[in-house]
Amino acid sequence: MYRSIFSPATGQLTFVIILLILWSTFWKGLALWKAARAKQKYWFVAILLINSLGLMEIVYLGFFQKRLKGK
Repeated sequence: MYRSIFSPATGQLTFVIILLILWSTFWKGLALWKAARAKQKYWFVAILLINSLGLMEIVYLGFFQKRLKGK
């Protein structure tokens, strides 16, 4: 049977996808900012190229981020 792209199930899926995109973008942006400020080039490139829905970014921020002196 044919399903319309405007069915309720499609709307729910779209909402979930938008939430995942926002979640991933927030964590990726924060991790990229911190890696760039700490001059961690390898982490910056890895975070930029690998999409992990925020998991790698959260691990970096929690365990591998260099703390900047003077703050």
